[in-house]
Amino acid sequence: MKTAVVLLALAAVALARPQGPTPKPIAILKLASDVQPDGSFTYEYETENGIKADARGALINAGTENEALTQQGSFSFVADDGQTYSVTWVADENGFQPQGAHLPVPPAIPEEILKSLEYNAAHPEEDEEVSKRRN
Repeated sequence: MKTAVVLLALAAVALARPQGPTPKPIAILKLASDVQPDGSFTYEYETENGIKADARGALINAGTENEALTQQGSFSFVADDGQTYSVTWVADENGFQPQGAHLPVPPAIPEEILKSLEYNAAHPEEDEEVSKRRN
């Protein structure tokens, strides 16, 4: 019984090892970073396979209730289809906001909906009346 378990374990280890050639390490062509005592930072890097990234950030409104970390940067890479995909981004008190030609964008809000939203914002008392009637 022990022999069977040992043989099965050895077979599992042999099958679990990576199949095919070991991938070649990818060289880092550029690497720089800086962090300041106030928490602000910058970094950038580039690899030989076309990956690039950079970012910078800083604390804004330090010591207040509106304190926030704001960052901005970009990255790009060459995908399996040979295309280079690039993204620029901002991350701040409004969240993460990426932009890139390949990223989907929502459709425009129809004019009728925009007018309705503007009306509702200009007449909050009507929302309160509707809420009272429902309760």
